[in-house]
Amino acid sequence: MNDLHAGSAPALRRLLDLLASGAATEDFADVLADARRRGAPADVLSEIDDATWQALRVHRTLRQHRRREAELTALFDTAGDLAASRDLDSVLQAIVRRARMLLGTDTAYLTLPDEAAGDTYMRVTDGSVSVLFQTLRLSLGDGLGGLVAQSARPYATPDYRTDDRFHHTDVIDAGVVDEGLVAIIGVPLLLGGRVIGVLFAADRSPRAFSPDEVALLCTLAAHAAIALDTAKALAGTRAALAELNSANELIRAHSAAVQRAERGHDRLTDLVLRGAEVPDVAAAVAALLGGGIAVLDTEGEPLAGRAAAPGAGPAEAAAASRAEGRAVRHGGAWVCAVLAGQEQLGTLVLRGRPDLDDADRRLFERAGVVTALLLLLRRSVAETENRVRGELLADLLTAPDRDPAGLTARGRRLGVDLGRPHLVLVAEPGRGGGGGGSGGGAGGGAAAVRSRLAGAAGRYLFGARGISAEHGEAVVLLVPDGGGSGCGAEAPAEAGAPLEAAGGGVAGDVAQRAAEQAAERLARLAGFPVTVGAGRPAAGPVALATAYAEGLRCVRALRVLGRDGEGASAGSLGFLGVLLGDGHDVSGFVGATLGPLLDYDARRGTELVRTLRAYFDCGGSLTRAKDELHVHVNTVVQRLDRVEVLLGRDWNGPERSLELQLALRLQLLSGA
Repeated sequence: MNDLHAGSAPALRRLLDLLASGAATEDFADVLADARRRGAPADVLSEIDDATWQALRVHRTLRQHRRREAELTALFDTAGDLAASRDLDSVLQAIVRRARMLLGTDTAYLTLPDEAAGDTYMRVTDGSVSVLFQTLRLSLGDGLGGLVAQSARPYATPDYRTDDRFHHTDVIDAGVVDEGLVAIIGVPLLLGGRVIGVLFAADRSPRAFSPDEVALLCTLAAHAAIALDTAKALAGTRAALAELNSANELIRAHSAAVQRAERGHDRLTDLVLRGAEVPDVAAAVAALLGGGIAVLDTEGEPLAGRAAAPGAGPAEAAAASRAEGRAVRHGGAWVCAVLAGQEQLGTLVLRGRPDLDDADRRLFERAGVVTALLLLLRRSVAETENRVRGELLADLLTAPDRDPAGLTARGRRLGVDLGRPHLVLVAEPGRGGGGGGSGGGAGGGAAAVRSRLAGAAGRYLFGARGISAEHGEAVVLLVPDGGGSGCGAEAPAEAGAPLEAAGGGVAGDVAQRAAEQAAERLARLAGFPVTVGAGRPAAGPVALATAYAEGLRCVRALRVLGRDGEGASAGSLGFLGVLLGDGHDVSGFVGATLGPLLDYDARRGTELVRTLRAYFDCGGSLTRAKDELHVHVNTVVQRLDRVEVLLGRDWNGPERSLELQLALRLQLLSGA
């Protein structure tokens, strides 16, 4: 017996050394093989064989313990990592990365249910290279993952493509093939008996997953489910806190807005009670809202603030505001119609505030109501004053020389200084409005049409110090120098010089511009064409009555010329203006008609005026004209070509040639 132990002792020591060093399983078999080569007896070989078997059992046990120790260490590390993660994406990425590391697979991935779509989708992957695989969606019961989610049990397959235990679909199989996966294991993420996701590990070669690996992945999935639920709960808590903070901010903002609205209401009420004007309201609202406020009349002209840029008028936005009954956005501005019932009195425009909260919007709309109230009050006062002033105007035009001093004193008491230069505009309804002596038309006859025109004239002068009244078949407007707000009365101020008592020059330009502007705006306000004649600027009752007569003659001339619906002064009517005007401005007519030729001759020493006179004197004959001028016929042709360039192609037309011939004769008579 002692010999038996002595013969096997070296082999047993070697087995112990192999166990101690953690050698591979194959090294243990070499011990029995070496004993056979040395010729050990059968009983020694039998003992070594038994000892090798026992050593292998111990070796396997130690290896299992070491693996379990490593797995436990990894699970503890995983639990710590998941517990430290607060962001949902970070938690999910940590889960799949640790699953791939623990099982040593080529890839790992996780699917989550989509409650809205009723399926599951690939939420996160680790080790995946296929875009098709990364975007897969699985219906409940389809594929290995669908089976896991449906049954809430783990499933593993050594070869997915040949496994018929679950339902294959073309879409899922295509994704698996594109990723190159073969062996797949999936375990459910359970929370309270409910599947909240599926965790997978997969290899690109056949592999049989052991029960220990399945259990390990299930343990990781249990940790992951808790961490996932915690992350969702934290995300929900953060979202609730964010909503609470937003609600608090909203409450604070609303409270501040209410306080600002109260201050705004008190401020606007105080302005109305103190008899403030529209600009005062505009300034107050601009200060309250922190933007620029413009108040426009119905024609888009500014009553306060800055007018809109050309082409950017808020007319359409004002119409929308009127229809909706509230302020509307217009580009980078806000627009609110100023309404009195259904009548629009004007428009409020707020610039510099692209966004308005509800409180500021209501304050802006309240400013529109206050502005409407002020405009109604102003209009009521203006209409009353205009009736009284209209009586003064009627007396002025009927009998100016009866008591000039008394008329001037009456005007001064009414705020009208008749001693100051004024423009007299005579307006009659165009033929489209039932005027012109037709005796009929819109609104029930000529009287109704004139009444509408008189109302339009009152609105046209609204905000100015001018007066208007019906007189005869026309409506007469008396507009002081610089006394208009968006009307023709602004023309004198724009001219930059005092009005002249005589025609021509600055005064003639002022009268012409005033007539044109009045015709255009009165037509818009009245709703039908309006013909306007302007008398030369004048001061004093008698001179104003004379200017009225001149303006009336201009209106008649416009009708005769077929220029109904236009505005003109005597100075703009050519030779007719010379005949119709009281000043008989001959030099002004000659200068306006022959000016380009006179300037050209003066600068270049040419004889265009003399050539033109000879051409007309010779009855339009080039041959007779060249004899009269003692030049070649080509010279006459060249000079007349230059005349055409300077005067226009219609210089030889009947009407234009008449004016030119009259101007040439008047030039000779005046000795110019």
